Amino acid sequence: MTEQLFTQPHPSDRHREQTDPVLQLEKINVSFDGFRALTDLSLKIGVGELRCVIGPNGAGKTTLMDVITGKTRPDNGQVIYDQDTDLSKMSPVEIARAGIGRKFQKPTVFEALTVFENLEIALKNDKSVWASLRARLNGEQKDRIDEVLKLLRLGGERQRKAGLLSHGQKQFLEIGMLLVQDPHLLLLDEPAAGMTDAETEYTAELFRSLAGKHSLMVVEHDMGFVETIADHVTVLHQGQVLAEGSLREVQADDRVIDVYLGR
Repeated sequence: MTEQLFTQPHPSDRHREQTDPVLQLEKINVSFDGFRALTDLSLKIGVGELRCVIGPNGAGKTTLMDVITGKTRPDNGQVIYDQDTDLSKMSPVEIARAGIGRKFQKPTVFEALTVFENLEIALKNDKSVWASLRARLNGEQKDRIDEVLKLLRLGGERQRKAGLLSHGQKQFLEIGMLLVQDPHLLLLDEPAAGMTDAETEYTAELFRSLAGKHSLMVVEHDMGFVETIADHVTVLHQGQVLAEGSLREVQADDRVIDVYLGR
């Protein structure tokens, strides 16, 4: 698998045909105590697409992810997944089981358990932690974990306690905890934050290799990282979509320059 891992072209060379959306948000509104966090937000992400979402602090990026994953209920609007599933009527657990995985900005791993045990628990996410560890893995499940360990360069750390990993390794482990579940849609919140330059470069290669098999939505502030991965960029501002297009297109948009990029 790894020999073919990084054969995907750079996003600037990758022109996927427009596919049916894996995710479609229609006129989403969210208010908190009178503050409008999202206003008539509409967004489509195609099957196999790698979408980057950028914008200044307070633009609504985290609220957008919260709505998709069921953490926040919209005041109105629809969140349609896989053509006919309305996520706004589902619980966060149901949404996760439907094939949507989320990685938060700060790594959330079981630090007292080994790298392998973290992946084991994620793979059997329908059980409690200790029930998961008592249940025996079958051969296919072991192969899947081994595959992900190799993919994320954590093979040599498999029996190491997760709390002893570097920050970047914890980021990779949490991505692995999503990948073992084989989600259709990955939501990734600043995945390159705190990584070394080498880890950031590898993360970009990893995400480009995952696009196509998975759909990815990446919230990120590092514009260099965005440039290396994005098929398509959405810019949020004050809870609304300010601009969409290639990175080059949004970087040239005067509105984006004024509110986010600066002159």
